[in-house]
Amino acid sequence: QVQLVESGGGLVQPGGSLRLSCAASGSIFSLYVMGWYRQAPGKQRELVATIPNAGSPNYADSVKGRFTISRDNAKNTVYLQMNSLEPEDTAVYYCSARRIFINTYYWGQGTQVTVSS
Repeated sequence: QVQLVESGGGLVQPGGSLRLSCAASGSIFSLYVMGWYRQAPGKQRELVATIPNAGSPNYADSVKGRFTISRDNAKNTVYLQMNSLEPEDTAVYYCSARRIFINTYYWGQGTQVTVSS
């Protein structure tokens, strides 16, 4: 079982940038497809981006060209670089880990991102 701890959220003005980090522990990092989801008030949780151990990342249409997901397997960490942030990006961002072949999901506790002037 993997444990996930996010960091890097906060308050930023529209057009600004933030980088989220998610540190994983307790299992073999390369066995997981890592991802970021978000949930805004009154809305369902939605996919932001995912990245397999080998292969191309996948992004929601709403963040393509603005957000970049990456992973450092040596540090067991996944990142989400968020640029050109918009008020609509305001949400709690959750790190996820999906165990390959088994498809079990694990979640972090979430980190708040607020985009406001």
